[in-house]
Amino acid sequence: VQLVESGGGLVQPGGSLRLSCAASGSIFRIYDMAWGRQAPGKQRELVATISSGGSTNYVDSVKGRFTISRDTAKNTVYLQMNSLKPEDTAVYYCNAEITSTTRATTSYWGQGTQVTVSS
Repeated sequence: VQLVESGGGLVQPGGSLRLSCAASGSIFRIYDMAWGRQAPGKQRELVATISSGGSTNYVDSVKGRFTISRDTAKNTVYLQMNSLKPEDTAVYYCNAEITSTTRATTSYWGQGTQVTVSS
């Protein structure tokens, strides 16, 4: 099983980016999916989660600016980020709880994509 993120880059304050993360491999079922981020010198934090039923949660610092969504048919999770601030600069990682075809359930992380908010 593999998670691959895309969509990061450099954006000016107030701008927008959309991150994507596709899961592939021997997947039986995907449960919760999430996005986390890690800024230099800081611990990784979860910023948004979405359940298999579509329920979402956000950390206070991104509420009203970020939107998490998923496409079940494509095994993909998205993070739409609007009104970006310099403090949003970080490596963004996707996470998914996946049951493989061997019926083992594991929490997987992607390799990360850099988001830099700067003028």
